Amino acid sequence: MSKTLLLSTLISFGLLFTACSENTTDTTSVNEDANSILSTNEFTLTSLDKKEYTIKKSPTGFTVNGMKDKVIILDIFATWCPPCQAEASHLTSLQKKYKDSLFVVGVTVEQDIANEKLENFKHEYNANYTLVNSSENSRLINAVAAKLKLGRDFGIPLMAMYKNGVLINYYQGATEEEFIESDIKKALGI
Repeated sequence: MSKTLLLSTLISFGLLFTACSENTTDTTSVNEDANSILSTNEFTLTSLDKKEYTIKKSPTGFTVNGMKDKVIILDIFATWCPPCQAEASHLTSLQKKYKDSLFVVGVTVEQDIANEKLENFKHEYNANYTLVNSSENSRLINAVAAKLKLGRDFGIPLMAMYKNGVLINYYQGATEEEFIESDIKKALGI
């Protein structure tokens, strides 16, 4: 194997197991104070197909209206982030496999992103699950990060898994599909 091929393989492999920094000009700035973030109890998010989802904070996590007893994955991502791009097909695979028991919500950190750009991400990276794009995204992202005690700067992708308002697990950076599926199965009792 040539040195160039080996080096490019190692770099590609390394990108899959890292997280993107959220410190860029087109991402959400975490500028709300902790008290305001923690006092917010409800978020209304709009999906690309114009459906509205209400996410509520519980004492131990988050719930989505109408999703009782389902495992909820809040996937905090950016369209420009290579690990976020790589995980999209994994989340689609899991959504398809556990369709009646799982609800994946992709929440972009990018403020004022055009729906067209999210649609392009969805098609290019096979992100066939709910993607939301609304003014509430940044408030929810800040609340999730505060609830997980991650501080103001955290890497993406960040996935938080809940069932009936209880945190099951969270993952920062690219995560293998098998690890996520293992937690889904535990949460569902299978």
